[in-house]
Amino acid sequence: MKFHIEWNSSVKIAALLASIFLLVPGGRVFGQAPYYQGKTINLVRGSTPGGIGEMRVRPLLPYLKKHIPGQPTILVEFMDGGGGRKAANHVFTKSDGLTIGSTPGGILASAILGESGVMYDLDKFVFLGSSESESHYSFLTRREAGWDSLEKLRSATGVRIGSHAVGHPIYLTGRFFAYFLSLKSPKFIPSYSSPEQDVAIARGEIDARSEVSLSIMKRHPEWVEKGMAHLHAVIEVPKGKKIPQFTHLPDIETFTRSEKERSLVAMFRLLRGAGSPYFVGPGTPKERVQILHAAFRKAYDDPEFEKEYKKVTGDDPSHPRNPARPGNHRTLQEVVQRRCASQSIASAALEITKAPLKMECEK
Repeated sequence: MKFHIEWNSSVKIAALLASIFLLVPGGRVFGQAPYYQGKTINLVRGSTPGGIGEMRVRPLLPYLKKHIPGQPTILVEFMDGGGGRKAANHVFTKSDGLTIGSTPGGILASAILGESGVMYDLDKFVFLGSSESESHYSFLTRREAGWDSLEKLRSATGVRIGSHAVGHPIYLTGRFFAYFLSLKSPKFIPSYSSPEQDVAIARGEIDARSEVSLSIMKRHPEWVEKGMAHLHAVIEVPKGKKIPQFTHLPDIETFTRSEKERSLVAMFRLLRGAGSPYFVGPGTPKERVQILHAAFRKAYDDPEFEKEYKKVTGDDPSHPRNPARPGNHRTLQEVVQRRCASQSIASAALEITKAPLKMECEK
């Protein structure tokens, strides 16, 4: 009888333990290591090293690692090409939660406008957020060219404009500036990294460039403070975004000539407002997506991260109310899914970024 009682008690205890194990979130049992422990996450950066893009990514990495259970190693892999399209195509094929895309926002416009080389579906990516939802671009020319006014710049022919790869936001903003400033037969020289453009403009290999204004102030403040370059116009994202050293320059909308062109500028601002997104490929297990969403949110809420980000970039990380902030991934997903551009506006964008400026040469 004693054995029978003890055996029944053992069965009950075993059943109780089994039920507890089944209730553990994610099916984990006690003592089971977190999924990311001992693993390596590859963050695929769709650009070359250097420039404001990398400056925005680097401060995030230690805090992202800190807030992912298991604290995995996070490595950055640079995969330049197509303004981020090459990296996006690569990440689209990965679904293990160990590959995170980090690309310029041009991948959104490239897909929406039907650019060639797009082998990803925006609606199937799982977006984790973005490093910024505000930006500010300036168009500048080298001082030695002597174009210290818009009138002189417009009178020049064949201005050589350096840029990143075709499809990159720096390439697109350069196109927009050239179109709306009515430059005569400008020549685009793409595929430079930001540091390479610095060298090229110093050597006179290019005459002009578009650049993120904060990047100018961080890396070359003498261009503004000492007049070492001539600044002509800006693009505010969103409209009204001001940077003190550039408030005297006209915004690109000043140069629009029709409602269609104003709508085009508005579309550009909206797409750039999505920032430079972080994302994982379709089919990534839900529990891993939840872990990454939480880690991005906690990293951006970390006060030490905010200090480091501002120290490195000169700007504040996206505010919680901004739609592209990491962690607020649902709003970013909605921006993508809206497909805001009508066919006529999309056609106008393609005309500006391709057709009217045929005089191009490769680096």
